[in-house]
Amino acid sequence: MTLRSTLLLLLLTLGAAGAAADQAPAADLVAGTGVRAGPTEVRELPGWDASPTILVRAAPWISDALPDAGARLIVVSGTAEALEHAAEADVLLGFCDPELVAAAADLVWVQVYWAGVERCLASDKIRDGRVLLTNMQKMSSSMIGEHAIAMTLSLTRGLPRFARSMPGGTWDRGMARDIGMQSLEGRTMLVAGLGGIGKQVAKRAKALGMRVVATRNSSREGPAYVDYVGLADELGDLAAEADVIVNALPLTSATDGIFDRDLFARVREGAYFINVGRGKTVVTGDLLAALEAGTIAGAGLDVTDPEPLPADHPLWQRPDVIITPHVAGAGGSRRWHAMLVTENIRRYLAGEALLNEVDPARGY
Repeated sequence: MTLRSTLLLLLLTLGAAGAAADQAPAADLVAGTGVRAGPTEVRELPGWDASPTILVRAAPWISDALPDAGARLIVVSGTAEALEHAAEADVLLGFCDPELVAAAADLVWVQVYWAGVERCLASDKIRDGRVLLTNMQKMSSSMIGEHAIAMTLSLTRGLPRFARSMPGGTWDRGMARDIGMQSLEGRTMLVAGLGGIGKQVAKRAKALGMRVVATRNSSREGPAYVDYVGLADELGDLAAEADVIVNALPLTSATDGIFDRDLFARVREGAYFINVGRGKTVVTGDLLAALEAGTIAGAGLDVTDPEPLPADHPLWQRPDVIITPHVAGAGGSRRWHAMLVTENIRRYLAGEALLNEVDPARGY
């Protein structure tokens, strides 16, 4: 059965198979991604009703997630078209543009198709909690975890430098010595931000025989494959003992520019730095200086500040840097994304708490 057929069957089942079937998509999501319902019962929100008008940003996978009944759907291609229908919208799917949120006077809920929500929090109504916001946190975590490990292995095995020698047909086994190729087994990885992405990175690093330490903001609890979990204020101490540092932090007021000159000065000399979190958590000039000084042996960057990185920026030309254009979450199916939207619409129509509710005060 195709993914589309599977999701369509789930949608048809929602209206006909009772409460047990209604809970099946949520159980699948929780088992597969670890998402949780938020604290807000949407039936308690001002303006909620069980027959909303939903304004939907078109996406290749979104039609599989939309209900056949119970809501009026308006599918649009972009913000300009959405603004024409804003006055009708109770729900926005795939949008959080401040001007659109402001124009939707009866808006109750916004579901975005991505994880980072700093742009959404520019809206007063979202920031102060008048409009409920849910995101796609943890939906692409496995792909991003793979991307972080791929960058780590590429850098420690010197693959970018070998790739640069290929056009000239160079066969030089001495490059292995000159590059300083390393094995990850027995080395220490620090995962900054032990959320959905961080856990996927940590699990894969442990499978490679690494010692894994991590930080998280909420507690010292973590899965068995993490050897030590520190609080956020331990980031510098843990960076000093790490051979690889993976930044999986969200962007908040506390993490803005946290990887700066002072933090890089505490890093173990020769460590590698991977960023699959948010670009603005790193002071780009300070990272460049650490690379130039040799404090950082190499960097893998899927996100940058600014983004996109200017074509003439010196990071592009460094043989010890890998840059990908914010695509770490690409390559997998959108099964979880579609299922989360399906389940959240079902929950909204029933007045229940939604999955992946964002706390505006925390920023994620």
